Parts: sequence; C-alpha cells; structure tokens
Amino acid sequence: MDWRYASKEDVDLIDQSVRYALRSETGDIPVQIVSCGPESEKEEIKMAFMKMITNARKNIYIQTPYLVPDESMMESLRMAARSGIDVRIMVPCMPDHPFVYRTTLYNAGKLIQDGARIYIYENGFLHAKTLSVDGEVCTVGSANFDIRSFRLNFESNAFIYDKEVTEDLDARFMNDIKLSRPYTQEDRDGITNYEKAAESISRLLTEIL
Repeated sequence: MDWRYASKEDVDLIDQSVRYALRSETGDIPVQIVSCGPESEKEEIKMAFMKMITNARKNIYIQTPYLVPDESMMESLRMAARSGIDVRIMVPCMPDHPFVYRTTLYNAGKLIQDGARIYIYENGFLHAKTLSVDGEVCTVGSANFDIRSFRLNFESNAFIYDKEVTEDLDARFMNDIKLSRPYTQEDRDGITNYEKAAESISRLLTEIL
C-alpha cells in the first residue's frame, strides 16, 4: 500500500499477501489489525487508542519512544489521570531526535501534574510501541504516540482482546520499570532556562515533528 501510494504503480496486493496470510491452523484469540496512512479518510489508529483510553476504568500503560500526541489525545490522557486511573507512561532515556525528545519531556511534565506516572527507560533506547488497558485489551504495532504516526505515516497495529496476552504485556511493562527511573515533578522543577527555551521552541514545531 505504501509503494502504491508513493509510486502510483498499480501493484496487485492480493497475490502477494495471500501467500503469507492464509494458514491452515487458527487460534482462539481475537485480534483486530488496524492500518492507516496519509490516504486514510480518518485517523483510525488514533481513534482506536482514544477509545481504549476513554473506556479505561483501572489502568493505562503506555510504552513509546515519542510522546507527542495532538491536543485531543493529550486531553484524554490528562482526563484519565485526573479521574484517578493509574496512568503510567514509559519513554526512552536518550533522544534520537532532540526536538521530539524535548516535546516528549514537556508533555510528560503536563501529565505528571495531573497524576500520571512517567518512567525513563535506562537500559538502552526504548522503541516499544504498546498500550494496554485494564488488563483486558492491548495493542502493539508500528504507531508511535505522536501526530506523525496518527496522520502522516503508514502504520499498522494489532489490537488484541485477550486477558492473558494483556496480562503478559503488563508483566513485561512492570519488568521494564525495574530498568527505569521515575520522572517526577522535582525533575521538572530542576530544568534549566536553556531546557525551558528548548522545550518552547520544540513545541512550536509539534505539528511537523
């Protein structure tokens, strides 16, 4: 689909995909594959994320290399945290894009003010892109928690409706917390004027990051 969109070449997708998609054995876990891209009429993955977040009653666990959501997604997370839901978000300790990382830390600070818990993963670069809710449903895929993934990039996520799989993902999240440090209000209070300026500039570029 990416190739067809960019090249305008009429590549036959069916013959290529059938070779990999058809399997004789089947499982019993419901999985929904959601894809979107610049040609999509709606931001399907973002809408699915927001549905999970707004329906959460106990906990929301997120791992993402980039925390640059748009205003509606940010407000959904802040509302969940203010409502007493256990919102935990894990981001990497090292940036691969300085502007994105500054915006990530700024958004993390806003969420901390509303009661969310932020963790900085210190065992290398965190590139996991996961979201789990209430120990019942989770999603893993290519979409980051950022505007570019929701609107501009070709992305695909698996949404898994199974307690056992979700609990396993949650256990991995808790193990990764042991390799992380909390990012707290004290950290935010201690940032330098240079860092504040860098965050302000980065926020202006949010729509194109």
